[in-house]
Amino acid sequence: MADQYLHIGLIREEKVPQDNRVAFTPLQCQWIMTHYPHVSITVQPSPHRCFKDEEYAAVGIKLSENLSHCNILLGIKEVPVEKLLPGKTYLFFSHTKKQQPQNQAMLHAILEKNITLIDYECLVHEDGQRILGFGFFAGVVGAHNGLLEYGRRTGLFNFKRVHECHDFQELITHYFGVKLPPLKIVATGSGRVTAGILEVMGLLGIKYIPPEEYLINNYAYPVYTQLKAGELYLRKTDKTYSREDFHANPGAYDCKFLPYVTCSDILVNGIYWDKNIERLFEWEDLAKDNFRIKVIADVTDDKNGSIPCNLGDGTITSPSYGVNRYTREKTDPYHEDAVTMMCVGNLPNELPRDASQFFGDHLMKYVFDELMQDSSEMIEKATITRNGSLTKRYAHLQAYATGTGSNP
Repeated sequence: MADQYLHIGLIREEKVPQDNRVAFTPLQCQWIMTHYPHVSITVQPSPHRCFKDEEYAAVGIKLSENLSHCNILLGIKEVPVEKLLPGKTYLFFSHTKKQQPQNQAMLHAILEKNITLIDYECLVHEDGQRILGFGFFAGVVGAHNGLLEYGRRTGLFNFKRVHECHDFQELITHYFGVKLPPLKIVATGSGRVTAGILEVMGLLGIKYIPPEEYLINNYAYPVYTQLKAGELYLRKTDKTYSREDFHANPGAYDCKFLPYVTCSDILVNGIYWDKNIERLFEWEDLAKDNFRIKVIADVTDDKNGSIPCNLGDGTITSPSYGVNRYTREKTDPYHEDAVTMMCVGNLPNELPRDASQFFGDHLMKYVFDELMQDSSEMIEKATITRNGSLTKRYAHLQAYATGTGSNP
């Protein structure tokens, strides 16, 4: 693509529930077209995008329903089958590499329509670290919502919903002068999600306490501790932790979280989890008298995952529900015998303008020039299909993609 004129289209998000984020903000589009004279950008009009059509038009970006002239189409979430344009190159989060059943028909249609699919999730640096994601803002919103639910449950303080703020700066302003009561918060993880969680802790002046002190002491002010994977999981044989070994042999590790359920008021969960990793606690622990946690903000949001009482998603407007500690059934969020669960799969949508800018910045810095090249190892590794065929790296998805059988 290095020597040809490149037409990029920003597609309207059509998946239900509708997403309001976008790959490039109006100012980012303007910057690209100024610094890359051989690139044009067309935006498909959208009534629900966080940046209005008028904001794109105001900086000279063309709006058009018809994107058939575009070489590359950029979205965020999965594209409905009937909206896929044949023969195009798409970039979006396809959620297909783990053979997610809900997206099998979409990948099948991508093959039938001779589409090239580049998955944002598969774009990585040389060391394997993911380049693009919205985890930081998921952590920000998750931590805020966890505190909000605790305040509403106890009646001790009140926060407004994040989506009622214009942007992150307005949310920060909302924290001015807030005085929280003494409470103890345990946060898990060490990635982008947890970075967002810790950002909120810092903005609210919640003091960090090392895990070993947090477990045995009480405080007259709000505190939190952070449990990274190496503090949460220890090898059964020698009580050590190795990141590489843990990911290769998660069943060989014990989870050490259980003592924290007896001394914490809020759990904000941002830890990586898969089905072979021991849960943070079990249903039986939830029913014990010493289970103190009142609110769980499960930002990782694996249904029936590391948090057994995650019974599924709430929504941005109604993010929480209760789970009775004894009957294991859903209740109203603040029932006396329930733990309040905050589980939402699209938390960054509450700060869509900031999340979109953050995403677009990384897309421009680390991916855009690679897209301009005739050959790029980074792009190749993230290309699931090319011109209607699975690439060699993703050939193992053949049965899943075509619906001809089951893959191991």
